[in-house]
Amino acid sequence: MVSELQVGVITQPHGIGGAVKVFPTTDDAGRFRKLKEVIMDDGRERRNLEIENVKFFKQFVILKFKGLDSINDIEKYRRAKLYVTRDNAVRLQKDEYFIADLIGMEVVTEDGELLGIIQDVLTTGANDVYVVARDNGTEALLPVIKECVKEVDMKRGKITVHIMDGLL
Repeated sequence: MVSELQVGVITQPHGIGGAVKVFPTTDDAGRFRKLKEVIMDDGRERRNLEIENVKFFKQFVILKFKGLDSINDIEKYRRAKLYVTRDNAVRLQKDEYFIADLIGMEVVTEDGELLGIIQDVLTTGANDVYVVARDNGTEALLPVIKECVKEVDMKRGKITVHIMDGLL
């Protein structure tokens, strides 16, 4: 399991006072209201930033960080990723998982046959879809529904699935 979870990406400065537009990479952008700090990683530098103010504009979150008070302070952080520690992550409900934790898990059939490895999770309107990389170079797309996903064992890193007619 990863120790930090990505919650957003800085897209550009917002005004001249040091605020930034953030594209949220979390299911619920409203979670930023409760965040006190994030970890910023621009590929060269990692630093903890205390959130001073949060606003919302269209699909973006507008953040103001303590100590970064001008456009010059923040300009260099375009495209920087924002992370939170697991302690600051949202609490998951039963049968909910962080996508970052699912990536790399083995997918096996009910008969114990290895189907492949979770490569990605697509979020659609109705249900998520597991993208499973198979040994033969193909991908299997499995809907995340009760009829298909029988068990997710995070400790063993294994997902047991029922292959429904027409899926493979």
